[in-house]
Amino acid sequence: MKAKMHTGRMGLLGGLLGLALLLPAPSARAQDVGSGSGSLGESGSRAGTAGASELLVPLTARYTALGAATTSGLSDMHGLEALYANPAGLAVNQGTAALFSRLEYVADIGVNYFGVGQSFGNNNLAFTIAAWDFGAIPEQTEAAPEISNVSYEVSFITAGLSYARQLTDRIAAGATLKVVGESIDDVSATAVAFDAGMTYVVGETGFRLGVSLKNIGNELQFDGVGLVKIVRLPGQEPTANNNAVSIESDGVQLPSLLNFGAAYTREVGAGAVVTVLGNFRSNSFEEDQYAGALELGFQDVVYVRGGYQFTQDMESTFYQGASFGAGLKLNLGGTRLAVDYAYLPTDFFEDVQYITASVTL
Repeated sequence: MKAKMHTGRMGLLGGLLGLALLLPAPSARAQDVGSGSGSLGESGSRAGTAGASELLVPLTARYTALGAATTSGLSDMHGLEALYANPAGLAVNQGTAALFSRLEYVADIGVNYFGVGQSFGNNNLAFTIAAWDFGAIPEQTEAAPEISNVSYEVSFITAGLSYARQLTDRIAAGATLKVVGESIDDVSATAVAFDAGMTYVVGETGFRLGVSLKNIGNELQFDGVGLVKIVRLPGQEPTANNNAVSIESDGVQLPSLLNFGAAYTREVGAGAVVTVLGNFRSNSFEEDQYAGALELGFQDVVYVRGGYQFTQDMESTFYQGASFGAGLKLNLGGTRLAVDYAYLPTDFFEDVQYITASVTL
């Protein structure tokens, strides 16, 4: 009788948490309806109209190699990497953790991602930061369109503070508060975004479920001296002073995401473990995405991975859909080290590559 009561309470708690996470979704759906789209999944007409599109670019190797299908989390996944898909994934962290990831993106763009985390019993806190490196970009203006030695800088930085709690032996929940900053020469914009999620372990079956809502926040709107123009108004006398006119930019919404994921892990003998993952993603500004992935682990040391992401219109992205990767884990006297690699083939640019190193003390 006690076991049945316990199971019933856990199921009720899981249902209430899931409902709480889904409540913000109608606001995103209403935005689509107001702009001519029928729902979150029918937003093709809004493609390319969101701001802060860097929030959609994966930042770590294991997440990328598994086709961005880790919303459910994995029991052996590094907490700082798991929280990128779902803040509740941070709850798997046990101790002091650090992670660094380097992404070699297209057009010689580099991205650095760093995070530190600490567990306090069933609670976990983490700080993460992602910085994009565009290098010096030659300046071209209407008055001087030729490329010269004059250049300007572009900066994309996203900083996040995450909290996760292991509510029971099966249920974890978490949230991330992010500050998104962009600057281009002498104009800049800042937005605040929120992520939330939960994971659920289905007993001893090897199944895991997860749901996450990402990038819910205010609009991103640029301002600064770069939007001030010196002009002569129509009808002014030739001897009149010029006027400083400030151009007000339109605000743009952040690319909100709703993810549902599942994973199944099974030991197949001789120290080998197989994990199958699936994920559904609804993007408020693009088409729905479906992903599947497979990971093979050997002796909890060597891992090989592959995934595939599919949308109705695959030509809308320069990715081919497939992703591949491998990883190495070592346990050195209680210190766990991991190095992971991911490879994404593209159609028009150099292929994208990731390398991620993490440690847990």
